[in-house]
Amino acid sequence: MAGNGTARPPAAALRPRRVPHAPRAAVLFLHGGSAAGRAASRPWYPAPLRMRPFVRAVAAAVPDDVLLAEVRYRVRGWNGADADPLHDARRALRELAGRAGDVPVVLVGHSMGGRAALRAAAAPEVRGVLALAPWCPDGEPVAHLRDKDLVVLHGDRDRLTDPRESAAFVRRAREAGARAELRLVPGGDHAMLRRAGHWHRTAAATVAALLAAGRTPA
Repeated sequence: MAGNGTARPPAAALRPRRVPHAPRAAVLFLHGGSAAGRAASRPWYPAPLRMRPFVRAVAAAVPDDVLLAEVRYRVRGWNGADADPLHDARRALRELAGRAGDVPVVLVGHSMGGRAALRAAAAPEVRGVLALAPWCPDGEPVAHLRDKDLVVLHGDRDRLTDPRESAAFVRRAREAGARAELRLVPGGDHAMLRRAGHWHRTAAATVAALLAAGRTPA
């Protein structure tokens, strides 16, 4: 509670990392989390720290007039039907629009953040999604991805999220009208530590292509 007895407003969901004077586009990064958990999410936990090299790689690959930001979660878990990270992602998109106006957005999400990014892609300003080892359980919606660009990058040795579920999601997204593809990382694990350079380079090139032309590189 605030000192006057009123509730404090929630912290901003948008955590800017690079803010140009006049952004022409934006990239939002969504880190991983857990299936359930009401504990507060902290920026020094492993999941958000894992995304920092991706932010740096993308920053070096895209023009200086592209805004870069991370989504700040209130809690660490997805929490079933509550889908807490999805609400945070949508709030961050609204805050981004208030800061940068109507600019195209690419979402980059890992694991649980990948699931949130794929759901949040329903927003009209989202041009494309790069999902890194996403959590794609059966029944995830795909109809909203029609005419969107989607790349899923998944390690073939991932033991936490299943690359076969990612493949099934991509197939369903294509059937729904998305421009979707799956790229497997041979030897890649869920933490993206094995072949880390490959993960970072591929992510940076993919985001740059999504921003440049609304399509993925060959």
